[in-house]
This record gives sequence, structure tokens and C-alpha cells, in this order.
Amino acid sequence: MILNAENLKNKQFWGPAGISIPRYDFAAMADRTRKSPIWVHFGAGNIFRAFIAALQNSLLNEGHADKGIIVTETFDYEIIDKIYAPHNNLILNATLNSDSTADLEILAPLAESLNADMNEPEAIARLSEIFAAESLQMASFTITEKGYSILNAGGGLSGLAKSDIDGGPNKARHAMGIVAAMLYKRFLAGAYPMALVSMDNCSHNGDKLKAPIIEIAKHWAGHGFVEKDFISYLEDSSKISFPWSMIDKITPRPAKAVEDMLAAKGISNISPIITEKGTYTAAYVNAERPQYLVVEDSFPNGRPALEKSGVYFTTRETVDKVERMKVTTCLNPLHTAMSVYGCLLGYNLICDEMEDKEIRELVYRLGYIEGLPVVTNPGSIEPIKFLDEVFNERLPNPFMPDSPWRIAVDTSQKVGIRFGETIKSYIEMGLNLEGLVSVPLAIAGWFRYLLGVDDFGGGFAVSNDPMKEELQALLKGVAWDDKNSYQGQLRKILSNPIIFGLDLTQTILANKVEAMFTELLNGAGSVRAVLQKYLT
Repeated sequence: MILNAENLKNKQFWGPAGISIPRYDFAAMADRTRKSPIWVHFGAGNIFRAFIAALQNSLLNEGHADKGIIVTETFDYEIIDKIYAPHNNLILNATLNSDSTADLEILAPLAESLNADMNEPEAIARLSEIFAAESLQMASFTITEKGYSILNAGGGLSGLAKSDIDGGPNKARHAMGIVAAMLYKRFLAGAYPMALVSMDNCSHNGDKLKAPIIEIAKHWAGHGFVEKDFISYLEDSSKISFPWSMIDKITPRPAKAVEDMLAAKGISNISPIITEKGTYTAAYVNAERPQYLVVEDSFPNGRPALEKSGVYFTTRETVDKVERMKVTTCLNPLHTAMSVYGCLLGYNLICDEMEDKEIRELVYRLGYIEGLPVVTNPGSIEPIKFLDEVFNERLPNPFMPDSPWRIAVDTSQKVGIRFGETIKSYIEMGLNLEGLVSVPLAIAGWFRYLLGVDDFGGGFAVSNDPMKEELQALLKGVAWDDKNSYQGQLRKILSNPIIFGLDLTQTILANKVEAMFTELLNGAGSVRAVLQKYLT
């Protein structure tokens, strides 16, 4: 059985195979959506398919909606051409339960899939038509944080962004330039209102989306490509809003175990592909069951009733608090600590680390003992319940193929939020920093990880990080098996407020980190010994 619209009609196959299918008329939904679109989404990756698309699928199943989503891709066009198009935009979704079972469902809320590529004039014409429709309520985004950036490493405009600015709306190629160009089409059609909702996992994501769009538009106005009234339209929140959101759901690359399960049920043509741009994707998508989406309720042209599928709609202040709870206390710090120590101790899966007595104690103490006293309570989600779910269900899930190597990517960009904010909260609340053990232990473990040698003396490749070379240069001369090789090399890093959000050398924690780091330099077995010393 091949996943496509024609075979979707074969209920005699899908039901006995244990795969749920849509309870609505897929063709009728697609026709209504094409004629009167309400929702376009940028970014055709796994988080969209396993989470965002599934939300609308639920509304369609329950009769709370009669239209779907139009998805468009601005970066990796092979996803549309090789995954969406051959399967008529259907998604085979596998929800990975903590008992090693999976709930399987075909999702069909996607009416169209398009490449937002100026080299595909028909697709761009269709996207322009969609944005000109008065019915359009929202455009959402999962394009990763770097998808919003129009700056280069030096802080100036990137070459692609400069090309968009110089070429005007009809020649835009950067994702932000394309969105700005589509909004200009909407402005010309009648200056209709709509919401632009970033659903990427980054702080104050609505602002990260708004800033580059308006900057590009202002350059266009300066060059005479667009009217100045277009800028006023973009800056008027009663016309165009940029709500903040917080998203949380782990959607790893397609798992071989899921592929084998589906193949055993008789489903073919689902093997993953790797695109030329390095995207690992398949006709199926797998993800954990827990999920959270909290969105600022600012939609000037209305919105789908997503609260009926579990989305929290609230104020900007509450979105900010939920995000802070997650990234500074209840999830992200635990992940980072597990990632560096998992790599040092030879683990390949996060779930396996939860069977390790010391690592389990490390993340327990990090969340429950040291984090909860200063946690931000958003009210809408109880921190202790969120943390219980993370610790007892999400991290130990044996069916989640998530690795410490993936999580260790870009750690220098994360430690300021994941640990620095907790430290600052302790200081602001007058709490004793001397009582912190897991926080300095996690930081010391990160420095030990940067040496690229595990606890057994074997070398490994340190995950990508924009500061990797700079940090490793500062650690030059430090040997993993000679504690006397440490001669204060950490001081310059510990004192860098850009990394940690404050100068740690002005606190007692710098000395604690240095002491722990030195103990980690006693050769084979020293990582395990340090964890045992401080955590038992």
C-alpha cells in the first residue's frame, strides 16, 4: 500500500493495519481551502507535520473546522517535490509512547503545498493570490531561528538580504524578503488584516519575525519599490500582528524502528531520503506524545479554534513566563546537562542516560532541587507537573531516538539562558549560591566536553557551535588527563557576560566550576568519579 489520496479511500486496509484515517472529506476540504484560504504555513519540516498540521487535523475530524492549511517551503524545495507531492500532501504520523508502542494516524489537513521559489512563477503567483485573499487569517512559521536572520556574522546585511533589498519585492529570495513581498501583495489588494505567528523555539519569536520584515520593507520604501503607507500597515497591530508563542515537542529524524513497523504492515515507498541540503525526511514523521503550544491571542482577522485541539491562547506576558519556565528550569537545562555528560560517558540516546544513576540524579537535582525555588510560574501550566512529565515520561521514553550529540549543538548560545538566568535569580532573591551543585557541575561538564575526549580516553567530534573554535582556543594547553595543565584558562570564558548573561568571576560559582573542572582532568574515569562525588 502506497500513501496517497486514492489509497486513502481503502478503509479495508488502514483499519485492520491499526492506522487511523481522517473522518472528513479530504477532497472537499482541499477545494474549500483553495477557494477561500485561511491559513498558510512557512516551513514544511517535521515539527510542522507532527504537531501544527495535526492540530488542524483534529479540528477537521471533530467538525470544528472545514478548511485546512496551505504549506510552503522557502529553503529546501526537495521536501515539497519528493515528500509532499508524491503522497498528495498526506502525512503518516507516528506518536511514540513511553511504553514503546506507537499510535499511527494519517493526517490530511494540507490543501496545497508550494515552493516559495521565485524560479517557480506559477507557485509564486499562487502564493500571491493566497495572500491577496481577504479570508486569510494567519501565516505561521517553523523555519528555525536562523531563518529569520538577515544579518551576517559581522552584523551587516547578508548577501541574500542585500540582494532582496536592492532587487525589490518581485525578486525576493530570502524567506523574510518573500514574506514581505507577499504582505505587499496583501496591502495592494485591500490592506486586509492578518496575524503572522512564529512557532519556532526561540525567545520573543514574534519580534524576531517582525524586525527583518519591517527592515526590508523600509529599505524598499527608501528605494521607491513600495509606498510609505505600506510601512504604516505593517506597524499597525490592528492590521498586521506578530504574536509571541512558545512551542514544545520533540520531533527527531525518522526512526528506523518506525519505518520497519510500517513496512511490516504492508506500507511501501516510505524510506527516508536525505536532500541535497541535508534534510533527513520521509513520508512518515515520528514524535513524542507530550506537546505544548502557547500563543499570544492577537489575531486581527480571526483565527482557527485551535484552543479546541489543546493550544493555549493567552497574553504576551504569560507566553513569556511559560517560555521562561521551560528554558530556564523545567526542560532545557536538563537537556543541556544530559547532552555534555552523555557524550563524555559514551551514550547515544537520551533515554539510556536516564538509566544512569548519576546522570539521573544530576538532572533531578538541576530541576527539582535547584531550579524550582526560582522557577517562573506562568499560572496556565503548573511547573511541577510540567517537570514531572519531563522527568518521568519524556526523558526516559525508550522509543524516542534523540541523541546527546544533537542537543549539544550550539551550547554556547544556550548556557546563558539555561543556567545564567537561574544564577541571576538566586542573586536577585538573595539565595545562597553555595548551595548550587548541579548548575556548576553542568557548566564544568560543558568545558570538559569541549576538549573532545570522552571519559575513556577516546576522541569524539564536538557538535557544531558558532563559538567552538574560539572556546577551544581559550582552552589550549588543558589536557584531559593532567589536572596540573589547568592554569586558569577558564577565567576569560567565565567572565564573559555574553556567554553566561553575567560575569561569573564576580560570584563564588567561578571557583566552584574551576574546582570541578580540574577534578574532571584526572584521566580515565574522572568524569564518573566527579559525578559520584558530588551527587551521592
